[in-house]
Amino acid sequence: MTNKWIVGYFMVALFMMAMACNAQTTQKQTNHKQEQVNSTDSNQTNKKMKTIIVDVRTPNEWQYDGHADCSVNMPLDQLASKIEELKAYDKVVLVCRSGARAGSAKNMLEGAGIKQVENLGPWQNVTCN
Repeated sequence: MTNKWIVGYFMVALFMMAMACNAQTTQKQTNHKQEQVNSTDSNQTNKKMKTIIVDVRTPNEWQYDGHADCSVNMPLDQLASKIEELKAYDKVVLVCRSGARAGSAKNMLEGAGIKQVENLGPWQNVTCN
């Protein structure tokens, strides 16, 4: 076979691997969108608190630099369009690489009327149940 055919087969194989990885990531993101339910420390011991852990890094950072399995990726530059969706939760926990973008996100969400918002700092600080 000529070098062009070898390169062509190699490119097709890489494309197929990339598509398979993307499909797995999309499924993982869908699975992670299921809400995490935590017990609340309030006096109402039977009340469950709906909490979502939001990683505000870019999709590339979230996918290639690691992320907490129980988090969802909502990049900071797209967060404003997700505010109504986040209002359905009792608590929003924000993470990023260092905590700076999570701080900006916290200010944005609190300005939109979401009361229970926490900046947990780096995504490595997340403990999934």
